[in-house]
Amino acid sequence: MLLHDHKVVVCGAGGFIGGHLVKYLLGKGVPVIRAVDLKPLPKWHQYFPNIENLELDLQGREACAQAVSDAGVVFNLAADMGGMGFIENNKALCMLSVLINTHLLMASRDTGVKRFFFSSSACVYNAEKQRSPEVTPLREDDAYPAMPEDGYGWEKLFGERMCRHFQEDFGLETRVARYHNVYGPYGTYAGGREKAPAAICRKVLEAKLSKKHEIEIWGDGNQTRSFTYIDDCLRGTELLVESEVREPLNIGSSELVTINGLVDIVEEIAGIKLDRKYDLAAPKGVNGRNSDNTKIREYLNWEPSIALRDGMRKTYEWIEREMRTNTAAYLATTAAYSS
Repeated sequence: MLLHDHKVVVCGAGGFIGGHLVKYLLGKGVPVIRAVDLKPLPKWHQYFPNIENLELDLQGREACAQAVSDAGVVFNLAADMGGMGFIENNKALCMLSVLINTHLLMASRDTGVKRFFFSSSACVYNAEKQRSPEVTPLREDDAYPAMPEDGYGWEKLFGERMCRHFQEDFGLETRVARYHNVYGPYGTYAGGREKAPAAICRKVLEAKLSKKHEIEIWGDGNQTRSFTYIDDCLRGTELLVESEVREPLNIGSSELVTINGLVDIVEEIAGIKLDRKYDLAAPKGVNGRNSDNTKIREYLNWEPSIALRDGMRKTYEWIEREMRTNTAAYLATTAAYSS
């Protein structure tokens, strides 16, 4: 297997998906792993001392050369991003992540990397196809004609094209996954970069712990999404990297839910019912987005299958433990992000 025969580099290893990916690869017995992230090691979401860990700013070309030195497989999960509240208000920062992918591709080409993985996003899809909550599941071809999410979506779509042309022009084998709203434990749940599943878990817990039984929901709550549990994301990523599929593939659950429905699920898990306040001026993204999994079933004979309710229960239970045992750290994180 490719991952067992070469040094594997995980860029963005201090983040949510990157940390889980390192743990997943270790569990699979991958022998040589290098983890790279901009953040200081104590701030990594998950840290594994028995592998090589580097603190590098991958926007720089020299740092990327150091990161992929002697590597056979490179996973690029590094980006300056967050949930909808972050990406709608930080478009330039999101666009600057193009430097990471560009310099990693150049370094990977120069050092002879065998396979390069780029984590793209469902935010690349044409906004015209996402205006209704009753959205038709998005097929890979729906990224064109291009009208992606402003800022973050354009950066991801450009990154995809970079991968395609490095493959065509330089022979660098690239694989691209379009992730659909990945969630799970060991992720950001406060401070402004959290995504909807973690944010709703936190808000429900805050209401429960404070006994102030109300929750603020961004938008009218009728917008629809599919959410992909981290274990499905990792398995799909492994299968894609090991495959001969050269075109971008959706890695996303096809279980569609409204944001109101997501709140229902978390309320049920928490054993509480809350009054709902709707902030219609808050960032809410497109009205509807879901994953069409026809191609991944055809190409990889697999698709995400973990039920939303099961994944949300695990996520809620982890956030609850964090909030109950690390109250001071939680409050400090919230204050730091809001200052």
